[in-house]
Amino acid sequence: MVISIIMVIVGLVTMLALPIAQFPKVVPPEIFIQADYVGADAQTIEAAVATPIEQQMSGVDNMNYMYSVNTNNGLMRLFVNFDLATDPNIDQVLTQLRYAQAQSQLPPDVQNYGVTVQKSLSAPFMILSLNSPKGTRGAEFLANYAYINLSDPISRVVGVSSVTVFGAGQYAMRIWVKPDQLAKLNITVPEIISAVNSQNAVNPAGKIGGRPTPPGQEFTYTVLAQGRLKTEDQFGSIVLRATPDGAVVRLRDVARIELSAADYDVVGRYGGKPSAILALFQLPNSNAIEAEKGVKKLMEELKTRFPSDVDYQIPIDTTKSVTEGIREINKTFWEALELVMLVVFIFLQGWRAALIPLAAVPVSLVGTFALFPLLGFSINTLSLFGLVLAIGLVVDDAIVVVEAVEHHIGEGMAPKEATLKAMEEVAGPVAAIALILSAVFLPTVFIPGITGRLYQQFAVTIAISVLLSAFNALTLSPALAALLLRPPHKTRGPLGYLFRGFNRAYGRLTNGYVGVCRALIRKSAFSLLFLGLVAIGAGWFGKTLPTGFLPEEDQGYLYINIQLPFAASMDRTLGVCKQVEDIVMSTPGVESCTTVAGFTLLSFTRNTYCATLWVSLKDWDKRTKPAESYQAIKASLGKALSRVPAAIAFAFPPPAIAGVGTAGGFTMVLEDRSGKDIAFLADNVAKYMAAARKRPEIASINTTFLPSVPQLYVDVDRDRVFKQGVNLAEVYKTLQTFMGGYFVNYFNRFGRQ
Repeated sequence: MVISIIMVIVGLVTMLALPIAQFPKVVPPEIFIQADYVGADAQTIEAAVATPIEQQMSGVDNMNYMYSVNTNNGLMRLFVNFDLATDPNIDQVLTQLRYAQAQSQLPPDVQNYGVTVQKSLSAPFMILSLNSPKGTRGAEFLANYAYINLSDPISRVVGVSSVTVFGAGQYAMRIWVKPDQLAKLNITVPEIISAVNSQNAVNPAGKIGGRPTPPGQEFTYTVLAQGRLKTEDQFGSIVLRATPDGAVVRLRDVARIELSAADYDVVGRYGGKPSAILALFQLPNSNAIEAEKGVKKLMEELKTRFPSDVDYQIPIDTTKSVTEGIREINKTFWEALELVMLVVFIFLQGWRAALIPLAAVPVSLVGTFALFPLLGFSINTLSLFGLVLAIGLVVDDAIVVVEAVEHHIGEGMAPKEATLKAMEEVAGPVAAIALILSAVFLPTVFIPGITGRLYQQFAVTIAISVLLSAFNALTLSPALAALLLRPPHKTRGPLGYLFRGFNRAYGRLTNGYVGVCRALIRKSAFSLLFLGLVAIGAGWFGKTLPTGFLPEEDQGYLYINIQLPFAASMDRTLGVCKQVEDIVMSTPGVESCTTVAGFTLLSFTRNTYCATLWVSLKDWDKRTKPAESYQAIKASLGKALSRVPAAIAFAFPPPAIAGVGTAGGFTMVLEDRSGKDIAFLADNVAKYMAAARKRPEIASINTTFLPSVPQLYVDVDRDRVFKQGVNLAEVYKTLQTFMGGYFVNYFNRFGRQ
């Protein structure tokens, strides 16, 4: 009995410290590399940035696969997926080392801008909206307030990998050059870049009076010099040209300088109003519940320092479904426990006898938690499901002991002697049953991959609880039986009538069952035929029923993707977003809508003709009508979005397991292993998608490969360039600056670089 008390105490202490999650750790670690090549198109960044990095990354230890996404806004994202059993920290180090080998092959502009290598999941676990309720703050202010004051503190919360701000670019000193003025003054763009680089620089100047010094030196002074520039006036005073007669051409003479956004590719909205949208990404294998609590606590602290007319909301919180799911399982757990208690009491028909198995159940279940840290388990839906199922199993061993002891007490033996006699008879069968049940579940430990991880915690939890139940049946149950059980006596009153009626009904049921068994034993051919039909039916149902990784569940939110005709402008995209927002907010069961125009979640790319909407649904207890169910909302949105004429818009579910993909369904990658051109790959992608659409199992299929987006080609006359003595590289640099922008260097302001 003392051992059981210790088991319960250790189990309770361990349970309070265990992490809580929706599923076990089944998400393979993923490291992503992001590079910016300002002004570059998709093919250029693929050839100059993605290819050298991928060549060096190939063969990194324990890598499953890798893929990159290159876009026309100069952004490259490379995702490296590792084996489930690896350590994400080691994976990041290995990825960083492989990237370092490719760094010397990258263009200088990419290296100067900086390349990010970090571990993260592929979809955000929380979305924050920073907005201006009265509309006095613009999107640029809100986004940069988030960059300067929120991004760093949030990223330091335990469990948060990174924070991405949508809505407006970070503050940059924009230099809008005037081509006509450059032509008049015969000044080139490379000259401007050179002047900014030389005059907006860190200039350490040393000190005066430092040793070695002559005797009597009394002071040492640090010398300061003009360093990085900060204001528009300072940048405007940059000297581009100075002549001996005193004439000076400054930057303000040929350009307009302003503090503005670094890019204008993305627009964020919440409730139809300009907002800064913060997407929070979770660290692999971290506790989402703890991260969510940490973020909410931090935001309440930061809110006290918000400027006037600035507020925040949390439109998407993926941990709500985790909390709600675990709450429902806890409810089911207690309902199952109460049902078992009722059944045990009715069958054993005495509180003394019923108390023994009821005491054994919590000892076995709570004691199971004590082994979770040793196995790396968490409290999740699967482990709790295992405990719910184990309730009916762990009670059996104690019932076997109680019935055996009561049998000998009924023959006139004292409780202690009856217990010793009973344990001589049932100890072997109890141990054998526990080992057999464990042998049924434990082989799932050896199933590899994500599927194996999903089954492991469920099965191992049951196996542990069954073994602890057998241990309790051999230790706790005999001790309680010797202390509590007494010779049987006739129960009187209403309870006696209930027991006698139940015994009569159960006796008739038992006799009927025995009669059926007697008849089937005599007709073995019929029994075998019936068994064969059952086996055939099970096989038929197993083949015909639809299969899948995990069922699509109501997680409290869903996504909408919008795609306009290729090369459509941002203004057109915002107009369609307004239409879709009106449709979404008029749908029953929807609570809020968060829009990011210029970004698609399906490929994590930015372009002017795409948008992503996060649709937050009302809490589950507030959606009681049939039209407010998840499937009804998704169907209603799909029907309404199909009538939007200016774009293709569709709703799709989040991934069944957070971090395994960005959406529900599955993802495939079509590779051109022959090394041919883009047209060859595009032709085969079109054929593949046409064939896939004919499959009845596939409801819809989309691709992020968009080779037919309209583009313009600039044909530089190289012969003429060289004849005029112009550097060809400067021609392309000027073209890049005029058409796509050029990153020169950094400046310091607001305490940031």
